[in-house]
Amino acid sequence: MTTTVPATKRKQRTLSLRDRAVRFAEMITTPLLPADYLDIISPLRSGADLRGRIEAIHPETRDAVTVVIRPGRGWRGHTPGQYIRIGVDVDGVRQWRAYSMTSPGDRPDGCITITVKAIPDGTVSNFLVRRARAGTVIQLDQATGDFVLGEQPPAKVLFVTAGSGITPAMGMLREVVQAAGAVPDIVMVHSAPTPQDVIFAGELRMLARQGQLRLIERYTDAEGLLDIATIGDVVEDWAEREVWACGPTGLLDAAEAHWTEAGIADRLHTERFRPTVLVTGEGGSVTFSKTETTTEADGSTPLLDAGEAAGVLMPSGCRMGICFGCVAPLREGAVRDLRTGDVTTAVPGDGVLVQTCISAAAGTCDIEL
Repeated sequence: MTTTVPATKRKQRTLSLRDRAVRFAEMITTPLLPADYLDIISPLRSGADLRGRIEAIHPETRDAVTVVIRPGRGWRGHTPGQYIRIGVDVDGVRQWRAYSMTSPGDRPDGCITITVKAIPDGTVSNFLVRRARAGTVIQLDQATGDFVLGEQPPAKVLFVTAGSGITPAMGMLREVVQAAGAVPDIVMVHSAPTPQDVIFAGELRMLARQGQLRLIERYTDAEGLLDIATIGDVVEDWAEREVWACGPTGLLDAAEAHWTEAGIADRLHTERFRPTVLVTGEGGSVTFSKTETTTEADGSTPLLDAGEAAGVLMPSGCRMGICFGCVAPLREGAVRDLRTGDVTTAVPGDGVLVQTCISAAAGTCDIEL
């Protein structure tokens, strides 16, 4: 006599066997989980935290490189001109920085690029320019930002850039040049200390020779800083163009004043960048910005406990790092994960979230609570 097991029971039995297998795997791999081993074997897999693998690093100038990154399967794509936050581990400390995308939106190989210029005392920029190698796995966030041309680029475009401020403009330029149809009338005014310091110099000059843009280079070591008030001397129809400007604060302040005085501020789009150096350590001053409360905390006290001791109403749940009921934005500063020792840093606008129950101050920090 043959007994047939109902389908529902077979499914339950299969699920039960699977659950037991998972539990057994967790037991023998403790303190790591099976997912931790999968992250080692396949860090770019679907379902993992978003990561990328450095595929290549191409020199651009004596202190700038283009980093080619293959993003994991959770990558949702980008619009040229946007920026991306990347996390890299430098000497045991995880550092997050934002960089403009320099690749068009649909590279045939599926990779994306950022172009990084090393700045004095810049931990991440110097790591990427001097020490990073192909094969390095980095953390990624999704692309964001509205410094973009839009779906339909205007007929007349002006880019005003200086130094590494050329990076988002290059992403937009590459997208337009590769797109089907007529290329807009594009003028680029770019300043750098010397001809050798112009990032993407070879590509820009080739596009200029091909008539795909008009390139105006200004070398500040010989000619001084670009005077925005004289932009009409080199671009006669500047007031008729839609403008994208990126560079140091002084350049952008002058551009905003000039376009506002001309009554066409709505035609100017700006993207500001700034080098940020954060000092990490053990403990520090913790500010809870919403309640305007500041307290001192050592490097072993969870931010949750420090906030409660200071009278701040802190959201919490399991207090063990499992339920994520204590998550809060890290507006600025550095915190250390008490389980792993990893340090997470943030500057205003990064949008970094931390678990206050398992994070401690690793220097001065500001929590948005």
